Amino acid sequence: MSDIHTSIIRELRTIESEENVRILYACESGSRAWGFPSRDSDYDVRFLYLRCPEAYLSIFEQRDVIERPISDLLDINGWDLKKGLTLFRKSNPPLLEWLGT
Repeated sequence: MSDIHTSIIRELRTIESEENVRILYACESGSRAWGFPSRDSDYDVRFLYLRCPEAYLSIFEQRDVIERPISDLLDINGWDLKKGLTLFRKSNPPLLEWLGT
């Protein structure tokens, strides 16, 4: 496993722990996924996650995205599964790209 792959997995596990979510799906997006990265391209990581059942039963709205600050190497963010399914129904291009990679 490459160093960057190990870093990505570690960051995803950190997100799960800090945000109390379970990441269901993660993929690479952007120029690297399309096959034409530049020398200074970062790694675009996108994911779909699920919160605990209580979060969906709450009367208080929860944010439906998780975004991490962009670093020199990583650009990581994801959508709640409910948001993802709503956008899938509308044939959302970024989501379709994520699922195709």
